Amino acid sequence: MEAIILLGAPGAGKGTAAERLVRRLGVRHVSSGDLLRNAVKEGTPAGREADGYMKQGKLVPDELIGRIITDLLVAGGPNLRVLLDGFPRTVGQAEMLEQVITAHHGRIRGVVLLNVPDAILIDRLAGRVVCPGCAKGYHVRNMPPKVVGVCDACGARLVQRKDDNPDTIRNRLAVFRADTEPLVDWYAARNLLIRVDASGEADAVNERIVAALN
Repeated sequence: MEAIILLGAPGAGKGTAAERLVRRLGVRHVSSGDLLRNAVKEGTPAGREADGYMKQGKLVPDELIGRIITDLLVAGGPNLRVLLDGFPRTVGQAEMLEQVITAHHGRIRGVVLLNVPDAILIDRLAGRVVCPGCAKGYHVRNMPPKVVGVCDACGARLVQRKDDNPDTIRNRLAVFRADTEPLVDWYAARNLLIRVDASGEADAVNERIVAALN
């Protein structure tokens, strides 16, 4: 059992990096959102409990998320190689993950922190648009649709998410750093943290991540 953990601020490119790493390293990509949705869909005991919290608009407790990730890792068996995106989010979750992996004689291969200057993050997020119909995402400059303002896939008019305006983005970045800094320090103290410059082209970033993990 082996895990790679992907950390990064909103707009750092975690989704793009994960997509490439799955192909390059042959790992299974698991995002925190997918983790919860799958547990609910499969109707596991932990999934049913998590569904109750989410339907009430409450955060799912660390202990419960820990049980869900434990179920996933154990079901995957000793040969499971997983890329975790959005988990852990707290030191408490990191401690639970470490306990599970250690108990099953696995290891954390590395914790990749995607570093991107705030100015680039704001530019990336402020330029994002999404299709309200099929949820396909675009960027007005980096990945524009064939017709301005129109989704390539279904023809719907593209919209900007409410939380992708510059003022809201700055607040989101501040909250991310405040919440994540203890986790970054925790993994750095264990010599697992790998800082990668993620401000360039996606293929170049992917090469830097793979080189850092080797």
